[in-house]
Amino acid sequence: MTLPAGFAHVLLALGMPVLMVGLVNRTKAMWAGRKGPPLMQLGWDLLRLMRKRPVLSGVATPLFRTGAWVVLAASMLAAMIAPNLGRFAPLEFNHDFVFFAYTLALARIFLMLSAMDVGSAFEAMGAAREASFTAFVEPALFLLVGTAGVVTGHASFAGLIGHLHQAESFRWLAPALIVVLFILLQAEASRVPVDDPSTHLELTMIHEVMILDHSGPELAAMQYAAALKMTIYAGLVAALLNPFDPLAAPLACVLFSACAMAGVAVVVGCTESLVARLRMRLVPRYLMLASALAALCLAGAGWLTRP
Repeated sequence: MTLPAGFAHVLLALGMPVLMVGLVNRTKAMWAGRKGPPLMQLGWDLLRLMRKRPVLSGVATPLFRTGAWVVLAASMLAAMIAPNLGRFAPLEFNHDFVFFAYTLALARIFLMLSAMDVGSAFEAMGAAREASFTAFVEPALFLLVGTAGVVTGHASFAGLIGHLHQAESFRWLAPALIVVLFILLQAEASRVPVDDPSTHLELTMIHEVMILDHSGPELAAMQYAAALKMTIYAGLVAALLNPFDPLAAPLACVLFSACAMAGVAVVVGCTESLVARLRMRLVPRYLMLASALAALCLAGAGWLTRP
């Protein structure tokens, strides 16, 4: 019974990143009055990069090339734990949300180590910014999980997210939790207003400055991992709203989840078209907004579920 759902989860998690980036870029192009690139352009770019021979810095150690693949592997592992289909995930066990959080943290650590390995002060600046800003991400994620735990009583990530919409307090908590997940998406996937994946301005670069020395297959791994992180959080938003059981109605569940994730990509594109990137000093305040909202949700969940 879990084999079709597991196959669908893997297909959705690994296939949607390319389409989601295409939807974001196409939405931004429509707002700018342009036709925009093809929806699958990222896929063609990744294939082109995979065929290229990388050019390495003379001071780079093996850590530099290994880091890109660790970032990709950790992101893929996190995608197998995140319950994009609601009540099901291929890797599911009690308190797996802790493993999920620190798998993404492992990806960030190797991303920063790879950036610093080439001995560039410019890339070290990006690593410092990444370390500073992502410190605000984990509290929001754990407060969100704590809210789901209070409401549902489950211990696994899939149980927490997949059963949340059945709770009576869901209609009060869902809007704020979706905003929290959307801010976490912008932080983890390096999107506007936290970061800008298309900028090359020293004053605003974070993720792009850390991968400047990557090329060929390693650059493809970094770009796909960033798109995969956006898919993970978009899948969590979809899972919050998904009313279908992935084991009883897998087709309806997968179709709903894919449409909801595509809708999140369109919202990301609209946001990036209408909102400017925040100044560096304002980014921590924006990320703390997610933690504050999640803390209010936790307090509200405790009050609404009191005996």
